[in-house]
Amino acid sequence: MADRDIQMNVNGLALKVNSGPGRTLLSALREDLGLIGAKDGCSQGDCGACVVLLDGQAVNSCMVLAPQAQGRDILTVEGLAENGVLHPLQRAFGETWAFQCGFCTPGMLMSCYALLSSNDEPSREEILTAISGNFCRCTGYQAVVKAVQQAAAEIRASSSGDGEQGRAPA
Repeated sequence: MADRDIQMNVNGLALKVNSGPGRTLLSALREDLGLIGAKDGCSQGDCGACVVLLDGQAVNSCMVLAPQAQGRDILTVEGLAENGVLHPLQRAFGETWAFQCGFCTPGMLMSCYALLSSNDEPSREEILTAISGNFCRCTGYQAVVKAVQQAAAEIRASSSGDGEQGRAPA
């Protein structure tokens, strides 16, 4: 089968990549669009380093074929910040040191963002379930839980008009 143009909405921008039928979304994002936040950690959907949101759902982009993204909305870690201002979740990860080497961080952020998009007050267990597909060799997951709880509190305060401005998840 021949290559074809794939049109998709990536981080709010209508973009086009040229892809064959067996090419992954991860490779199209990294190689064609220069969005290198999602990482190729295992190429088989086990580690979560490549998580992006596809139509609002967290997916392992190494397991999605680029042609499957035709006409769909994709959010990558590069799209979390708005006008140069980090998303509350990104800030909380930095403030709580919810990372070490950083390789898994983009995928972890996207899994947590997906959770906060539907639940602005997740329990510890819900957070751990949300990141159960993200493997980190460097750190315990307690700082990640703390970061998500901190970001959730900021998002709730922002939504109610209290506290500092922070963009609530879409």
